Amino acid sequence: MNLTISGHHLEVTPALRGYVQSKLERISRHFDQVVDIKVLLTVDNLKEKDLRQRAECNIHVKGKDLFAESAHADLYAAVDELADKLDRQVLRHKDKSQAHHHEAAKRLM
Repeated sequence: MNLTISGHHLEVTPALRGYVQSKLERISRHFDQVVDIKVLLTVDNLKEKDLRQRAECNIHVKGKDLFAESAHADLYAAVDELADKLDRQVLRHKDKSQAHHHEAAKRLM
């Protein structure tokens, strides 16, 4: 699994990098076919301070690309919300990919 964390208008500190890695470990624990994860942390110059910190993530899993974004006043809270959204998407993708292996329906004659 390749993990890329980059910042836009902010410096990604080692503490922030470690926090993002620890939150995204849950995704690789639930689904082992994650190929690539790209995280973009952004600080916008909005007048509303509520949604100023943003976290975006692109995940490339086997057969599909998943995207989620989150905005919050605190960057750590945005990362938490982002990890929850991605976890739900990955679990839904895992369920869909495994649901196609049912037994064939018996034919009625």
